[in-house]
Amino acid sequence: MSKKIYSTSGFVLVVLAFLLFTLVNNTLFSNVRLDLTENNLFTLSAGSREIVQSIDEPITLRFFFSDKASQDLTALRAYAVRVRELLQEYELAGDGKIELKIIDPEQFSEAEDQAAGFGLQSVPVSAAGDELYFGLVGTNALDDVAILPFFQPDKEEFLEYEISKMIHGLITLKKPSIGLITSLPVQGDMNMQTFQSTPAWIVIQQLEQAFSIEKIETTVSELPKDIDLLLVIHPKDIPEALLFSIDQFIMKGGKMLAFVDPLAELDRPAQANPMMPSPPTGQASDLNKLMTHWGVSLREGMVLGDSQTALSVGGPSGTPVRHLAIVGMGLDNFSMDDVVTAGLESINMATAGIIDVDEDSELRVDALIRSSEYSMPLDSLQFQFLRNPEELQKSFSATGEQYLVAARLSGKAVSAFPDGFSGFTGDLVSETDELNVILVADTDILSDRLWVQVQNFFGQQIANPWANNGDLVVNALDNLRGSSALISIRSRGRFTRPFDVVQDLRREAETRYLENANSLQARLAETERQLSELEETVGSDNILLLNPEQEAAILQFQEEKIRIRKQLRDVRHQLNEDIETLGSTLKFLNIALIPLLLTLLLLAANFLRMSRSREFGK
Repeated sequence: MSKKIYSTSGFVLVVLAFLLFTLVNNTLFSNVRLDLTENNLFTLSAGSREIVQSIDEPITLRFFFSDKASQDLTALRAYAVRVRELLQEYELAGDGKIELKIIDPEQFSEAEDQAAGFGLQSVPVSAAGDELYFGLVGTNALDDVAILPFFQPDKEEFLEYEISKMIHGLITLKKPSIGLITSLPVQGDMNMQTFQSTPAWIVIQQLEQAFSIEKIETTVSELPKDIDLLLVIHPKDIPEALLFSIDQFIMKGGKMLAFVDPLAELDRPAQANPMMPSPPTGQASDLNKLMTHWGVSLREGMVLGDSQTALSVGGPSGTPVRHLAIVGMGLDNFSMDDVVTAGLESINMATAGIIDVDEDSELRVDALIRSSEYSMPLDSLQFQFLRNPEELQKSFSATGEQYLVAARLSGKAVSAFPDGFSGFTGDLVSETDELNVILVADTDILSDRLWVQVQNFFGQQIANPWANNGDLVVNALDNLRGSSALISIRSRGRFTRPFDVVQDLRREAETRYLENANSLQARLAETERQLSELEETVGSDNILLLNPEQEAAILQFQEEKIRIRKQLRDVRHQLNEDIETLGSTLKFLNIALIPLLLTLLLLAANFLRMSRSREFGK
């Protein structure tokens, strides 16, 4: 009887001790965090903490998530928990300067009207018309509003960056000022043939919505004092005094986005004689006088040719022809670890250049865009009299090297004017540890023709982009305008962990599949050529005359085609078989083996405990 009382009392004491521990833990240690994830997913980076600590006036963050409408979306709900917990970290780090409100915008509620009023994106999730909201609204003391319309799970690596960028925008009240140096009519011009004004390039029109752009003429000797960013497009014949001013702007922590080009197609003279084309050297631009001192340079007189990303253009006869120097960069060419390019899908470039990096330089160079391995440098002189793009393929031989086309330059760099400049009396900065420049080796990338279609809609110009050229520019300037703390926030690890082994198996099998498919395609093309030759042997009675050797050749190819198709089926079957085998193995480990081992371990521990009890009983 006493043992039973003691047992009941012990159980009650354990429950009370647990409740007391929970109460003390929530009261005294609610702000204590221990992040054991591999990539510290639940820990704010130093850059985010610096931004939060710089808040002067309170900021309110409203996190809208449709809890009821997402009941059947398990993966999305898990990601919503991830977002909510990260926002709570911001609130905790804000120490009272950030107020987080978690709102469930149920259907037909005031919260739903509020979410729609802020402009959040809703997604239909059922046939009954239920709408799902999953976004963030930030407001400051001046009633400025910033929104993230919808948290996309596929952009999870940049979750912290997007939130920190929102907060940084709310505490930055002044519209950023861009100093523009260019030799191209990017802000519009007067057509001397029609005497009509041409509009500004679409990319400039987009920038004018978020930035204050100040044109800087190359005749000035120094940059304005009030610019926040420097945008340089096709810098030609820049005088030494202005170069020195640019150099000191960079050395003193200024940020620059530069577009240079070994052959700018839009720099052709308006009334050029078609029989006497302008030399390519007259269409080139670079900042090598500055950049060679940093450790990078634009390769002079060389244009990138890439057979894998080459786009088709109209040939002399009107038929499509692949142009090796007009390329469409895709996901495989972009850096997925940099916020400037990670969200992009396609970038079109024309006669782009190649960025060379000095191996002895201490400068940090992060690739943003690279060519494929099927590329090589082309002499820009080839384009002086080029009439048929097919001529470029005659001497083309891929080097197997991926060439750098766009890069982020950061870290340590020295001035190109260590002794100053004649007449300069200010403070000279000869080096920096915080260089912050994004360099793109193409200016045609900005032209409307490569990425956007402009249509007239009831008197208004509507731009319909079909590539991400404009997004690249906006992303780069938006990233540069942030503080060094914001720029330091790169992609973080993913909360969801993919099945890398399964993906590797699939890629390996698909590689073998594509190799065989390409071989089959080549043989089909060869057969079509052979058949076209055989058609010439047709007699006057329209009967195809084939000799025994030709009949044997066609029969041999048909047999070969059947054999290769069987190989393709076998590769595809092997792919599925390998994945199914791996899946069965994982199921066995998780469902059977691990529980069995745990059971045996517990039985062994219980057996040892019983054995010791018997020994003590004796």
